[in-house]
Amino acid sequence: LISVSQALQIAGRAGRFGTQWETGYVTTYREEELKPLKELLSKSPDDILQAGLHPTFDQLEMYAYHLPAASLSNLVDIFISLSTLDDSMYTLCHLDDFKFLADMIEHIKLPLKAKYTFCCAPINRKMPMVNTMFLKMARQFSIGELITFDWLCTQVGWPFSPPETILDLVHLEAIHDVFDIYLWLSYRFPDMFPDVNIVREVQTELDTVIEEGVVNIVQLLKNKENEYSSRITSLDEDMFESKSRSLKKLKNKWTHEDSNLAGKKKSALKAKTNKVEQNENLEDVLMASKEKKGNLLDRLLQEGVITKNMAENLKREIKEKVYDDK
Repeated sequence: LISVSQALQIAGRAGRFGTQWETGYVTTYREEELKPLKELLSKSPDDILQAGLHPTFDQLEMYAYHLPAASLSNLVDIFISLSTLDDSMYTLCHLDDFKFLADMIEHIKLPLKAKYTFCCAPINRKMPMVNTMFLKMARQFSIGELITFDWLCTQVGWPFSPPETILDLVHLEAIHDVFDIYLWLSYRFPDMFPDVNIVREVQTELDTVIEEGVVNIVQLLKNKENEYSSRITSLDEDMFESKSRSLKKLKNKWTHEDSNLAGKKKSALKAKTNKVEQNENLEDVLMASKEKKGNLLDRLLQEGVITKNMAENLKREIKEKVYDDK
């Protein structure tokens, strides 16, 4: 059961201020969950007894002055180990996400101030695409190149089309988070993130696409005979990137023995052997992708994206698709 604070936060998002839908309504997926929801909304959140403290840049800069070889993540660990707090009123904020981002961009040459600011960005580290885009932005920033809307488009694939699967929807939500990061960084580095207005407009457009896609996804899950149901064979972003790299590696496979520069002629038998090996490797990649689906469904269940009934329908549709492919 979610906390009172979480229930109030979710319910507070119902309705649209200043529109004809200003009054919002909150419901639950199952009828038996309505009573617990009403009880949660009738309560007040617990009092906050402690204030969270986060190390400031000036504090970490002082440590960096005395420990110039230490990484930002190490500086945070040292700060935590040497800090003393009044436990009755204060507590240190959770710095795992900060340290995760610091380790991610440690190899990129950035001033300590810029690196600290980047690591404060609101990022869900469980989303591979968001982390990848964060890393690319940091690299672009480090070489003094503007992070423009045109550059962003080449990375996220704008314009967008309505999602046809749950994974498409998750992907669009990740892109939405990427735009949030861009806008957040634009307030800190306005000279390097100049296209704020157009990014905000495109993010609004993306909101509409996601809303339309949610309707399509619901219809997709309800209707087993829908022609798009057989298309739910995509992988999560980790497997997709791994598969892409593997296929690219196979496509561009090259050795000195295969090259004319080595002074050896390619035999038809050898070319055929290489092709067979590539096909076998490709089959291994595809088999691994099929094994990944079960784990992805479990993750979607844990995150509350789908229900158990939806998961069963997806499993059945995936099995039918695999059987049809054979």
